[in-house]
Amino acid sequence: MALPTTTDIVEDLEFLDDWEQRYQYIIDLGKQLPSLEPELKRDEFKVRGCQSSVWLISETLADKRMHFRVDSDAVIVQGLLALVLAAYDNKTASEITSFDIDEYFTQLDLERHISPTRGNGLRAIVATIQQQAQQQLAAS
Repeated sequence: MALPTTTDIVEDLEFLDDWEQRYQYIIDLGKQLPSLEPELKRDEFKVRGCQSSVWLISETLADKRMHFRVDSDAVIVQGLLALVLAAYDNKTASEITSFDIDEYFTQLDLERHISPTRGNGLRAIVATIQQQAQQQLAAS
């Protein structure tokens, strides 16, 4: 099942009355993501700077779009990963680097409602994806 678009996510969250409902929505998004196979949960795929364990695997498809596989040992982080994937998965490197992730997070009103350590982890995930996109751009 495909994740909703960033626009759909922003609209869905605006519709919900309180942050308890919004957290549940984010957690439910995370449950839609397929888990990584245990053998892929290796150190080389771990995102540094996250309080929870987060694994991120990227591949560049034949049409130059980047596809990401992710997993976390925390349900809320899995949901945050779904929010990030809605912005970045199956996009080209130039689409990834030009997407205004800060504006997206502002629209979600997210960083005011997650702990500072979760916010740092979220920024580490975004930085890792953006760095991979930059590397792809430099190589092409």
